[in-house]
Amino acid sequence: MSDRYSFLNAIHFKEIEALYKKYKDNPNLLEPSWSAFFHGFDFGEENYEKTSVNHKNLCEKNNNDNHQSHKSIYNLKKEFSVFNLINAYRKKGHYFANTNPLSIEDRNKKLFLSSLDLENFNLSKKDLDTLFEAGKFIGIGKTSLRNIISYLKNIYCNFIGIEYEYITDCEKIKWIENWFYKYPSVLSSVDKIFFLKKLNEALAFENFVHTKFIGQKRFSIEGNESLLLALEEIVEHSSKKYHTENLMIGMSHRGRLNILSNFFQKNYSHIFSEFQVKEYKDKNFSGDVKYHLGFYKIKKTRNGKYVKIYLIPNPSHLESVNPVVEGITRAKIDFNYEKNTNSNKIIPILIHGDAALSGQGIVYEVIQLSKLKGYKTGGTIHIVINNQIGFTTNCEEARSSIYCTDIAKMIFSPVLHVNSDDIESVIKSIHFAIDFRMRYNKDVFIDLIGYRKYGHNEGDEPRFTQPYLYNEIIKHSESSYKKYKNKLENEGIINKNDIMKIEKEYQNILYNSYNKSNDIKYNELSSFLEEEWKYHPIESRYEEIIKKVNTKFPIDKIKEISKIIFSLPKDKKFFNKIKSIFKYRLEMIGKNLVDWSMAEILAYGTLLYEGVHIRLSGEDVARGTFSQRHVVVKTEDEEEIILLNQICVNQGKIDVYNSPLSEYGVLGFDYGYAMFSPHCLTLWEAQFGDFGNGAQIIIDQYISSGEDKWKIRNGIVLLLPHGYEGQGPEHSSARIERYLQLCAKNNLFVVNCTTPANFYHLLRRQMKLKFRKPLIIFTPKSLLRNTKCLSSIDELSYSSFEEILDIPLYDRDKITRIIFCSGKIYYDLLNRKEKIKDEKTALIRIEQIYPLRTDKIKNILKKYKNKKEILWVQEEPENMGLWNFILRKMNHITPLNLISPCESPSPSTGSYSNFLKIQNEILEKSFN
Repeated sequence: MSDRYSFLNAIHFKEIEALYKKYKDNPNLLEPSWSAFFHGFDFGEENYEKTSVNHKNLCEKNNNDNHQSHKSIYNLKKEFSVFNLINAYRKKGHYFANTNPLSIEDRNKKLFLSSLDLENFNLSKKDLDTLFEAGKFIGIGKTSLRNIISYLKNIYCNFIGIEYEYITDCEKIKWIENWFYKYPSVLSSVDKIFFLKKLNEALAFENFVHTKFIGQKRFSIEGNESLLLALEEIVEHSSKKYHTENLMIGMSHRGRLNILSNFFQKNYSHIFSEFQVKEYKDKNFSGDVKYHLGFYKIKKTRNGKYVKIYLIPNPSHLESVNPVVEGITRAKIDFNYEKNTNSNKIIPILIHGDAALSGQGIVYEVIQLSKLKGYKTGGTIHIVINNQIGFTTNCEEARSSIYCTDIAKMIFSPVLHVNSDDIESVIKSIHFAIDFRMRYNKDVFIDLIGYRKYGHNEGDEPRFTQPYLYNEIIKHSESSYKKYKNKLENEGIINKNDIMKIEKEYQNILYNSYNKSNDIKYNELSSFLEEEWKYHPIESRYEEIIKKVNTKFPIDKIKEISKIIFSLPKDKKFFNKIKSIFKYRLEMIGKNLVDWSMAEILAYGTLLYEGVHIRLSGEDVARGTFSQRHVVVKTEDEEEIILLNQICVNQGKIDVYNSPLSEYGVLGFDYGYAMFSPHCLTLWEAQFGDFGNGAQIIIDQYISSGEDKWKIRNGIVLLLPHGYEGQGPEHSSARIERYLQLCAKNNLFVVNCTTPANFYHLLRRQMKLKFRKPLIIFTPKSLLRNTKCLSSIDELSYSSFEEILDIPLYDRDKITRIIFCSGKIYYDLLNRKEKIKDEKTALIRIEQIYPLRTDKIKNILKKYKNKKEILWVQEEPENMGLWNFILRKMNHITPLNLISPCESPSPSTGSYSNFLKIQNEILEKSFN
């Protein structure tokens, strides 16, 4: 191609396509060189076939200049044909790459068998030795078609298949291509020997455990043992080139023990002891199976740097740890690395299974968080342990997409499909992933394609369901270790004596550790993130849990803070309704009163004044689902103002983030955030309380049980709107009964407040406690604007949180009936009591449901000497709400009778008139 068209050398084909369309619309819109180029291209397209019919005659008729002109057009068309071939390799080369270590037919390649044939690009074997300028597009200059194809196959169809052409940013595409074109393929001998040693460790460990603990589950890494090398190289490359200091890793059970032992360097004898079914030394904790436990290590890299590496504990619920990892990472960025200004100091790494990646919806939720302001973590490295099977399910049964990684295309992340047996390709893919992530702070995926040597666990028989696949696995006799060992021997890097020495030394380590494990009497459950939690001990003693906490705050300071956070800036324009809300709040302060929303905001304000940081996250939390909060105020120009961040110098900061429409992912993220940051009040609010159903896995497997299973401490606060107002079954109940089923060993605080003051003190108490427990708060809806649901500022200043509230009475001797209740139903009962002028009934509110203060209940009952009837009244159906829990906890104290709607499979009726009827029946029975 002549110098006239040299501008093609630095442009991507997508840009050419866009320019060509523009040329078709109006040639004058382009610079002259492009117009001339496309004019010639169109001319060649239209006339080449016609003029070539009798090319010899044409040459005789026309002069030599014309001959050269047509020859140029012919060459131009051929150049474009070669360019189209290059583009096809870029787009589809991954289908033809040698990424599968097994000799099995790939359904993906069937779809594209003829895509790269020369004939499909108006080329033939006759063109193989023709020189083409198009070689400049791939960085090798003008060269033969044969060389171009060889180069393309090496880049796009070798042991790595690259997917990136769906990315819309041309600059990223150019960077990716240049990276692969310029990647130095030579590793040092020292590095190669290191990788060989790690491969030996990976497989020798599995073989040792397989022979010593026959039939026990270990979820072997064999078939994807290069994962260990991948992690080692992430630490090495990121710390050496980018000064990374932390790796946050989440993974499920496959290969976990191997990673714990050979990457995290957990003591082998402790792992072997865990195989020997011993009890935990600390009887206060139930612990978990060995392949769910977390770990922390300060690891020294080969380049002499130190990196903190964390393996987050996880349950068997595949991929559920993903948002937790992201939340911990974000907290560390916020508090250690100045809010994303240096996210390269920490990298989240998620290790997926192929079936789980494509099958679990939580993956989608977490990926959707990756670029959002309140949830981004600077890019995640995703590594797929691709076994090509899910327990007993083949790929064809497990997903509709071609690849398990196709979800990556949603956020335009590049994907590298890598043959797990080719070690140096695995290392190359890691270098790319780190470099891309650090440059663009975006997610990147590595699909590590291998196999699973045994069944789902080592006691399972995979040939029941995959006989063909496992026959191929049996035939695949050479492990990656054997292949790499032979490679290094052939390169003269290592000899057989060196290899024998490496293998023997590691075997001795395993045998010595095994012998030591026999002397270990008890297994020990290590605490996680101990450094971050050293000032907040684990607390399970009831007497410590119920200790009174000082949450008082000076009244003059409350009023001073109120003026700041309830006064809109006068130089900004606001919507009239916003102005009226803030005017009302200032008027209420003038009357020495606060409603529920004001109490919440004042709790935040006073904590911020004391230096506490706050994170509030969830759907529509900035305004509040019920238009009650307005902690983020927008001007008419949509400028966002958070008055809580303007209280004083050196105050804490509140971050408020409207989350995507996700419960599972976002609550997991905020749980992870709270796991790392005990000094931050971290709150997640459900739009309606029953939406917590969507996050039930996080609630069950982490929030309620994390401390008991893994010694994890966490102070996450859940705000769950609850209350029956005739809004139907999906907007009435936050399913209190489910949370109470999870309560044991003082693991949670479960609270259903009825006054703004109690809510205020509860939020402040959460940060004043010496320890941390998750706090579940059932918050009101209609009470947000109930004129009786008010508190005085004096109560905010001088009182404290009360677990049980008794109505102050001057003459308790008149009381013959006592009604226990919780939450909004109290105000319904109070209204009825006042309406009928009842003087013989006392209403006692259970504010803190768990831990239940039965001692206080006993003391209150003693005050009512003439009591004849004791009732539990609830608005939830008999089989829901607090009844079963209260009956179990109070039946030894006093006999109780229940008044509630009858049992129901649904929380509430959908008919408003029917709802009113049911509510009226409850109230009538309560006072009859």
